[in-house]
Amino acid sequence: LAQDGSETGALAGHPLGSDPSPAPKSEAMGRVIRGSRKGKSLIFTAKTRLRKGAVKLRAVDYAERHGYIKGLVKQIIHDPGRGAPMCEVVFRDPYRYKLKKERWIAVEGLHTGQFVYCGAKAQLSIGNVLPIGKMPEGTTISMCEEKASDRGRLARASGCNCMVVGHSDDGRKTRIRMPSGSRKTVPSTCRAIVGIAAGGGRLDKPVLKAGANYHKYKVKRNCWPKVRGSAMNPVEHPHGGGNHQHVGHPTTICRAAVPGQKVGLIAARRTGILRGGKKK
Repeated sequence: LAQDGSETGALAGHPLGSDPSPAPKSEAMGRVIRGSRKGKSLIFTAKTRLRKGAVKLRAVDYAERHGYIKGLVKQIIHDPGRGAPMCEVVFRDPYRYKLKKERWIAVEGLHTGQFVYCGAKAQLSIGNVLPIGKMPEGTTISMCEEKASDRGRLARASGCNCMVVGHSDDGRKTRIRMPSGSRKTVPSTCRAIVGIAAGGGRLDKPVLKAGANYHKYKVKRNCWPKVRGSAMNPVEHPHGGGNHQHVGHPTTICRAAVPGQKVGLIAARRTGILRGGKKK
């Protein structure tokens, strides 16, 4: 007490006359599941150090729009983590005294030392790049553009190809068949490489041992081996726990589910095996 009889310091005004301890914080229960960690953690990102770079067609210029330009295939190289082989094509810069290297997906039949031609007036032969509006129906193409001048987006994986199905009457749109079998309408000014992307049949060889998958995914990203949710504990996955390995509830989950809950068949329109053939 002070000389005047009043309380001072930390005890002042407290009913029990002692310093109150702070209320204990409620710890967050559970654990962040693997699917949520993949969005944030850097251990799941792709391994890109040894990769050669992105594959793109030439940027569109006057030579391609109104004629053609000649390039030389210098080498065919392997890109780690990519199933299809990559080719390095060298063009002369039309405006400055220098060479420009481009990286494309190699098509079947392409070889080093081959001359390839890009442009609206290029011939229809393997390895050449021209607008799909200039190609006849039934032409097999790869590395096709989705929008004009986007430098190649469709049919870039090994063994994939699109096919020109038809052209519109005004010549502005072209219908192509995608590798999945579905059809897509794109502008006729979109360019593509004539031919099938090389490296096809890559999945025909069986994966006989775990070491093959280990090396396959080592150069891609950290996504293998993948533990099943039902083999985990309840704290680690919504499918975990139980006296036997079972899910215990439907595996379909709504689109609006919270991140720790959103596992399984997300917003599935249908489930079960696919019966019957593909519709034409």
